[in-house]
Amino acid sequence: MNINKPKLQQMANAIRVLSAEAIEQANSGHPGMPLGMADVAAVLFGCYINVCPDAPRWFNRDRFVLSAGHGSMLLYSLFYLLGYPDISIEDIKNFRQLGSKTAGHPEYGHLGGIDMTTGPLGQGISSAVGMALAERKINAEFGDNLCNHYTYVICGDGCLMEGISEEAIALAGLWKLNKLIVFWDNNNITIDGTVDKSNATDQLARFTAVGWNTISINGHDYDEIATAIEQAQKSDKPTLIACKTTIGYGAPHKQGTSKVHGSPLGAEELALLKETLGWTAEPFVVPAEIMASWRAAGQKSAAQYQKWQAKAQQNAKFNAYINNQLPENWDASLNELKEKAIKEQTKVATRKASQMCLENLVQYVPQMIGGSADLAASNLTFVDGMQTITAADYSGNNIMYGIREHAMGAIMNGLALHDGVIPYGGTFFVFSDYMRPSMRLAALMGLRVIYVLTHDSIGVGEDGPTHQPIEHLASYRAMPNINVFRPCDVVETAEAWQLAVLNEHTPSILALSRQSVPTLRTSAEDNKTAKGAYIISATESTPKATLLATGTEVSLAVAAQKQLRNLGIEVNVVSMPCWELFEQQSAEYKQAVLGTAPRIAIEAGTTFGWERYVGDNGAIIGINSFGASGKGEDVYEHFGITADKIVAAVQKFL
Repeated sequence: MNINKPKLQQMANAIRVLSAEAIEQANSGHPGMPLGMADVAAVLFGCYINVCPDAPRWFNRDRFVLSAGHGSMLLYSLFYLLGYPDISIEDIKNFRQLGSKTAGHPEYGHLGGIDMTTGPLGQGISSAVGMALAERKINAEFGDNLCNHYTYVICGDGCLMEGISEEAIALAGLWKLNKLIVFWDNNNITIDGTVDKSNATDQLARFTAVGWNTISINGHDYDEIATAIEQAQKSDKPTLIACKTTIGYGAPHKQGTSKVHGSPLGAEELALLKETLGWTAEPFVVPAEIMASWRAAGQKSAAQYQKWQAKAQQNAKFNAYINNQLPENWDASLNELKEKAIKEQTKVATRKASQMCLENLVQYVPQMIGGSADLAASNLTFVDGMQTITAADYSGNNIMYGIREHAMGAIMNGLALHDGVIPYGGTFFVFSDYMRPSMRLAALMGLRVIYVLTHDSIGVGEDGPTHQPIEHLASYRAMPNINVFRPCDVVETAEAWQLAVLNEHTPSILALSRQSVPTLRTSAEDNKTAKGAYIISATESTPKATLLATGTEVSLAVAAQKQLRNLGIEVNVVSMPCWELFEQQSAEYKQAVLGTAPRIAIEAGTTFGWERYVGDNGAIIGINSFGASGKGEDVYEHFGITADKIVAAVQKFL
């Protein structure tokens, strides 16, 4: 492509000045990266990337992820200059202010052009792998006419130092995601100083080793930037473009130093920046000629969007797919599974119940893509009929992540963000700690990501304390906007799966057991898990106490209920598979379920949090230490989580 270098220089300077002015006005922000990467951004957005400001969620747009999210003013300047209608110069002026759409790090959902929330370094480049994989998957299903776009990333040294990036780029190379193009802001500066003080990795060799194409350029040379993009677009591998840049480019006293990384330039240095760039316009004013160039760049893909729209409107199946519309009667076989479990009194581990659900889900919901961090045989996330995605065939619906929980969490975020995919992924519950940052971002962004987390308690047994989750239920219950399901039998497991698939804006955890549990439900007419908690076994007379439990401990509570009845003591048993949904119910419903009698909570995990339900006149049977190695039933006995202990706790109150 023949490029107009003088025009691109002016366009890049508009990014620099707007970014620096906004950061100066806020007295907060990171000017170094926007100043240093403005030339790359001007070439990419001015000449190559396909986006449409008038249709910011156009499905076949190129995706752009600012993995170095601290440089968010680069993104906001671009959106304003390109002509996105939901950002104004007032929004630029209100950078980092309370309630502003232009937040300190780009928050997904605040502006239509933002493709993901970044902040924790490494998350952006890793989630972009998921976006690129989703593009290839949907391309394999519907072809180039409907899904054929690039995923571009700007990352910094911090993104490449974080361990999650290693896991993610290895998978991108394995899958040959050739439409993934990453620009590395290679400026040799971090907050604390120069990169060589903390890292000596040869990044080009590192990426080459895991199957990437690598290109090294001067990040301020427009011809080299354009040539690199065109080479990357033709590659049969993902591409890393190492852009040698000067952080804070144009600020004469601070450029090339850590001083310009995370602090405003200051009035004097800002004035010198403008003088260096030959910028004479008033603050927050972009000269008409430069603005016209940017607005023209914003419209360069409009005709392509219109052609795509005409094709897409003719394909009802494609539209349903990308809009995540579930097929009619998608869960009919799940309802049949519930009825069958009740009739046959099925006794299986809830991880097995989950696999039974997936056998009745995956074939009916085409957008579902599963996977596991090398634990499919234990998580039971793979079912007959699934095909594994490979570089030779992207049409499958199973991902072999290898032992990479970090990357799995981020890649699932990217899959969900892309649209057209409902991802689920499995590991042991205790290893969810590895992907917690990604899970937090899924909750923050409101994504439909489903975590199949098995081996949910000390019932893991012989694998010992390192594999036995204790605090995990409480910690995820403390996280906003994530539903934590711990089902007690096949019926509740199926209900949890139905709710997880239906909830488009909240991720779901399915905490599932290794050990078998009986079917306790006697009716599946209503999805009782949707209420979060309910009386699963009621007394016919006034209860003397209420037993509250989740998961495998519900059957212990029911066993204790029978023993107590033989002693002339009547109690209700409440199953509480999802606290988050229970908290959404009315006060009247919650009171009716919990009752007024003393309450005893039973859960094979930390007691922390149960106080809200048992109150001062109650008891909690749980664990406030790490676990122990031994047979599962022996470990339960060791920690006093048994029907006999529950009976004794009730008798103590009476």
